[in-house]
Amino acid sequence: MKYLLLVQYDGTHFSGYQRQREERTVQSVLEEAAERVFGAPTRVIASGRTDAGVHAAGQICELEGETAIPPEKLYASLNSHLPPDCKVLASTSAPDGFDVTRETKRKTYVYTAYFAPCALPLLSRYAARLTERPSLSRMGVAAELLEGEHDFAAFRASGFTSKTSVRTLYSVEVERVKKLNAEIYTITVTGNGFLYNMVRILAGELFAVGCGKETKDLLRAFETGDRALLAKTMPAAGLCLKEVDYGIPLFGNK
Repeated sequence: MKYLLLVQYDGTHFSGYQRQREERTVQSVLEEAAERVFGAPTRVIASGRTDAGVHAAGQICELEGETAIPPEKLYASLNSHLPPDCKVLASTSAPDGFDVTRETKRKTYVYTAYFAPCALPLLSRYAARLTERPSLSRMGVAAELLEGEHDFAAFRASGFTSKTSVRTLYSVEVERVKKLNAEIYTITVTGNGFLYNMVRILAGELFAVGCGKETKDLLRAFETGDRALLAKTMPAAGLCLKEVDYGIPLFGNK
């Protein structure tokens, strides 16, 4: 039987999702737990890989195996063998023919950063610190330019290729709240797919525009694919995969 898992993890002490020799990864701890539950080696495939240090609030994974445990209770058995920084929130049987990687309709990522006079212990694990206060209105103007279908070749790390760098961003929203003695900025991005480091580069450009950088460089980057036109890549700690949408409810109300 094929099962689906709703997985949440703190990426701080993981070398990304994908299994790597001698490295602690999300896939490795999930597969170790699954082997204990099913009594046989079991591959756990995610909707997409997250990089070292990146978090996930709602990653979707699939695995196959045979057990008498009801699909809706499998998560509890897996959690008994998982570490505190990786847990399965829900489990279910997969629809017939379901493919966790190929049937994704859209993904939503959230990038978080904060402005404060010093690094804050309660924020630094999940947010990047800004040394300048960005203008929310300027960031909003740039965010609107990013929405829609574009060639995002300039928004990916060098040395990594995909069949196409054209992606559609359905929404790019920026918000600011004041709490924990800081101004906390969130960038929420929903799209049909993302290139390697795309959201972290996008976030860096939005914060740079908020601090005075001209939007003409952003528009030029779309035209030329020149990574050098854009700002620095933001740290991994601020990035979180919020949810993966398949167009159908997978876990009821979760």
